[in-house]
Amino acid sequence: MTALSPGSGPQPSHLPRVGIPERLAARMSMPEQHEYLRTKLTRRGLLRTSAATAGAMAGSGLLAGSAQAVSPTLLTSGAAATVDGSLVAPFGRHLSFGADPKTQMRVAWQVPFAVKRPYLRVGLKPWDLGRKIEAEVRDLHTPALSSKLPAVDQYYLHAALDGLRPGTTYYYGVGHDGFDPADPRHFGTVGTFRTAPARAQKFVFTAFGDQGVSYHALANDQLILGQDPSFHLHAGDICYADPDGSGTDHDTYDARVWDQFLAQTESVAKSVPWMVTTGNHDMEAWYSPNGYGGQNARWTLPGTGPDAKNAPGVYSFTYSNVAVVALDANDVSYEIPANQGYTDGKQTRWLDRRLGELRAKDGIDFIVVFFHHCAFSTTNSHASDGGVRDAWLPLFEKHQVDLVVNGHNHVYERTDAIKGGRVAKKVPIGERVDSSREGIVYVTAGGAGRALYDFPVPDSYEGHVKDLDEVKTYHWTKDRTKAVDTVEWSRVRYTGFSFLAVEVEPGHRPRMKVTALAESGERVDHFEVTR
Repeated sequence: MTALSPGSGPQPSHLPRVGIPERLAARMSMPEQHEYLRTKLTRRGLLRTSAATAGAMAGSGLLAGSAQAVSPTLLTSGAAATVDGSLVAPFGRHLSFGADPKTQMRVAWQVPFAVKRPYLRVGLKPWDLGRKIEAEVRDLHTPALSSKLPAVDQYYLHAALDGLRPGTTYYYGVGHDGFDPADPRHFGTVGTFRTAPARAQKFVFTAFGDQGVSYHALANDQLILGQDPSFHLHAGDICYADPDGSGTDHDTYDARVWDQFLAQTESVAKSVPWMVTTGNHDMEAWYSPNGYGGQNARWTLPGTGPDAKNAPGVYSFTYSNVAVVALDANDVSYEIPANQGYTDGKQTRWLDRRLGELRAKDGIDFIVVFFHHCAFSTTNSHASDGGVRDAWLPLFEKHQVDLVVNGHNHVYERTDAIKGGRVAKKVPIGERVDSSREGIVYVTAGGAGRALYDFPVPDSYEGHVKDLDEVKTYHWTKDRTKAVDTVEWSRVRYTGFSFLAVEVEPGHRPRMKVTALAESGERVDHFEVTR
């Protein structure tokens, strides 16, 4: 699949186009797009005319459901079984932390058909899964969008684990009537996870954005697993079921891509908490509210933000001596305004309060913030978003954030230490920066698996350093125009698939060793953040 930025040309002609005329989409919010799509599908009888095709596919295609003329709706009630449960195998397991990673874990998975009484088993030994917890069913229906895109029913299961012991390895299995993970026949489906430690200790976390489904995405996943991370941060544009990402008439949304993505990611996410936030491709106008109904069905996130239901990608958690804050940059983006202002300022006010609380909290040395749209990037595709800069950079500096991770641009790029939008200290490869005094380093880690972008100047990375005094680039303005910039802060640029691995060491002089690795395992950048 080819990644296209807004306005970068038409989608392939073989893809069905069922969406919103571009002249309308440009001035519609996500709720307005959702209502338009619902009305259009009902009015034109698209679901009714597609019924024969969708019905034919239901017997053979994965997750193809009935083509009824109904709007996409997120349900949370139990679903009645339609097939023998012994023939239905769970897949797509993915973990996430609760509000307290020391004592809470959330387990999610998927089944291809409705099942009876889904549950999770958990215990301290793989052969002793005595604790049994009922699962919540979140049934997500997507209507038939054309004769080539049948109606899809997806069944996501969620189990909440509370009261766990800190720093402890647990074993778990997921099942339902007819499929018991404690049965020796299904022993191979048992997974593990480890809760956060009670006290600060050394650990590793990983991060990237813009993954999708591809061989490169799978390669990055396997390399990440080899880092033995305590958790992973996904900075938005998760699977690209909506390849357009801007709510135009090129919308070719295909819900089945999520099945591929969760199956691909399971090898890591079944044991490593996969902490996501929302990018522009994650605003799916088929679902309410704000295009995030699908996100609410697939993920259970900490829910510590100002409005967990309407803004699922806004939350925070603490692991060891690091506080992590997830933000939804769709709320402040100047480039892609479909959800611009949807929290009515609540997210930014919460961010100010939360950063202040975290910085004042004993035991927290570092604050890491991650979100999708870039504050600082020089690619030819998206570059920098002035909305992010205007809304959040003053707060990052006010509360001395230590590291910011973005996606959106499908490359690796890293800045020098920045204060007030300017270079406060140059940070060459291998150097150290004191974030409390010398500024914040911003990292674009968008090379997780989608088609790569390019820079207006040559790459410069470890072993291939080509330092430049300045780079001509641009940033998006409030009126959606590109303001030309000449910048000095672009320190490392790498056009390749890659991810971040961050080793955190607590102590008298705490530090974060930040490393960028290519999908080959080659190191392309490293630097150190101290306080």
